[in-house]
Amino acid sequence: MNTASRLDSPTIKSAAIEHKTDSERHHENLVGWGMLLPACALLLLFIGIPVLIAFGLAFTNARTISPNPTRLIGFSNFIRLFSDPTFWYALRNVAIFAIVVVPVQAGLGLFLAVLINKQVRSSVFFRTIYFLPVVTSMVVVSLLWMFIYQNDGMLNQVLDKITFGHWQAVDWLNDPHTAMGAIIVMSIWQAVGQHMLIWLSGLQTIPGELYEAAELDGCDAWQQFKNVTWPCLRSTRNMILVTITIAALSLFTQINVMTQGGPRDSTTTVVFEAVRSGFQQQEMGYASAITLVFFLIIMLITGVQRRLTQER
Repeated sequence: MNTASRLDSPTIKSAAIEHKTDSERHHENLVGWGMLLPACALLLLFIGIPVLIAFGLAFTNARTISPNPTRLIGFSNFIRLFSDPTFWYALRNVAIFAIVVVPVQAGLGLFLAVLINKQVRSSVFFRTIYFLPVVTSMVVVSLLWMFIYQNDGMLNQVLDKITFGHWQAVDWLNDPHTAMGAIIVMSIWQAVGQHMLIWLSGLQTIPGELYEAAELDGCDAWQQFKNVTWPCLRSTRNMILVTITIAALSLFTQINVMTQGGPRDSTTTVVFEAVRSGFQQQEMGYASAITLVFFLIIMLITGVQRRLTQER
């Protein structure tokens, strides 16, 4: 067999193709890692390194401005944290906020998504209206609702008109019994549009043939929702549950703008307490301990949610 015939043999050709495929695969991997590298660097810079620094500072007496050197104090910050009633008030407030906001915001978002899922002329208008508070700065929204909740604000004036002058004006944000409820209402109003769009994207991935088959089987609207829509929204439902829970537990901006944790710590949250300890009281070690404990709590809650909602 001459040299030309040996080069044209199927074995040599397959080996060359396999070698070329391996080379292309290696090149694609390098390109993929090259594209991923900037994102990994940013995650490491803004998340990984701060987490490690906070973990280290949690075991020290570090202060923002202090003539004394930073030294290790062991678990003193954690002992102080778990004996601090303000921390437990903050956990209670965050728990109440999450328990109310998560189901109400998710349910209301799904209700609005189902309403505007129909291809009608006005659906784009309502999507824009519902989503408008989401793209508005939370600081601006908080300031707006502060005026609404004042003694002479719009809410008290409307209630006074409805009750024909029998309504006693309430200072919603300065009453310990109403402050957290007022923030809950505002927070649901502001973020429900975002989750409405997520629900809507999930609804639009459901094949229309399933609804046609359900109609042929004689299913009414509620049976179609229960047997077709809800099961098909499993992935969307799980994502919304996790995102709303994390956002609810991380409540900060509304508190910082509207109440500053008052009155009488009735609206203090864990994140607000960490920021107040670290930047106002300049106790960075204690603030790091708060954030570390809160990080572990969120990881635990998220893990339980993933366990309960995983597909069996």
